[in-house]
Amino acid sequence: MVDDGTTGGGRAQAADTVDPDRLQWDLVARSRRSSLYAIGVAVFLVAVFTVLGSLLRVADTGVHFRVWDQISIALIGVLMGCGVLLFTRPRMRVGPAGVSVRNLFSDKFIPWDLVQRIAFPEGASWARIDLPDDEYVPVLAVQINDRGRSVEAVQRFRALQRLYADGAGRPAAGQE
Repeated sequence: MVDDGTTGGGRAQAADTVDPDRLQWDLVARSRRSSLYAIGVAVFLVAVFTVLGSLLRVADTGVHFRVWDQISIALIGVLMGCGVLLFTRPRMRVGPAGVSVRNLFSDKFIPWDLVQRIAFPEGASWARIDLPDDEYVPVLAVQINDRGRSVEAVQRFRALQRLYADGAGRPAAGQE
């Protein structure tokens, strides 16, 4: 949730009461390449740690590994793979009520009246949504490595922002 500087409710409290999962979304953007890379790395980690765990008892190293040690090594690979799969989580949803941005560990709903623009700063790996008072929310779902899909997502976001510019979930004046 973004603090808009108001006290005692206002826009910040209204954003707290919105359940993004029950809203209508006109645009849902995800990073395809990052997700594919993350899945590949996760599978690789699980395979490598499983093979390493299974080979522990074969060589005579002076250390006695038991079956539970082998299973533990494989489970470490599974845990690392699950950690890498967090990179498949980022998503941006845009609809009449506002923008929902889910990154690795956070999920934020931003009403339209707080959204100034979506930007792709020079040299940045992912887009960001600019907010009042020089604040911003990174959007890991729109990444430079997706090339054309990122451009399309930014263009659609900007078109929807023009459509819902008044922040009340209704088309802006002259856009009906």
